[in-house]
Amino acid sequence: MKFKDLLNLYENLKRQYGNEAYKHISNLLKEVKLIHKRDWEISPTPNKDHEQSWRAFKGKNLEKLILHIIKDQVESLGLKIVEGNALERKNSKNLSEELSKVKRNLLIHYGEFGSHLPDVDLIIYSPEDCKVIAVISSKVTLRERIAQTGYWKIKLSQDPVTRNIKVVFITLDEDGTLSIKKPAKKGRAIAEVDIDRSYVMNDIEIEESNKVKKFDKFIDDLKSFVN
Repeated sequence: MKFKDLLNLYENLKRQYGNEAYKHISNLLKEVKLIHKRDWEISPTPNKDHEQSWRAFKGKNLEKLILHIIKDQVESLGLKIVEGNALERKNSKNLSEELSKVKRNLLIHYGEFGSHLPDVDLIIYSPEDCKVIAVISSKVTLRERIAQTGYWKIKLSQDPVTRNIKVVFITLDEDGTLSIKKPAKKGRAIAEVDIDRSYVMNDIEIEESNKVKKFDKFIDDLKSFVN
């Protein structure tokens, strides 16, 4: 099972559901898991643990799928989007001049302990001045990742170069942590207080707020970030 196979299945969903295809990604992944397991059984990982292999596949490819879904719309606004690990794994001298500037505009300084990039999956920036507009973290469920995302927002807000960067969390929220505003679960509280926006990609009704919304609101919010 490769990402291109997952992408083909998503495109089938898109033909069926149009702009609401994102609501059906959780069900799509359930189908993909069966295919993934058949492939895994032919060539299992050394630790013989399919669940671990599946979690790694699902997490990595959800990020790629989100990139595929939003890339054209992001670029239609005159912006660019890049995967976070493209900056993390490369020395700045091996990056293009544009991406090197983007990297410098995202670094968090830890004094004598150096400067480090936040752990984010996607970075949206303006190619005109390499200013970072927003960073995106994505996850199937919230768990500890929502708290990590809140931490990066706090760190980015402490430097004048990075304080206006919007921190965004996109999730399938398969355990329903974000569904109810009050009484809020811990993850919803973090999303409301410590993160700029969180978007839910499923077909479950949620109590929306200015901070927590369904995924179809993402592009409109991105336009407001730019303006």
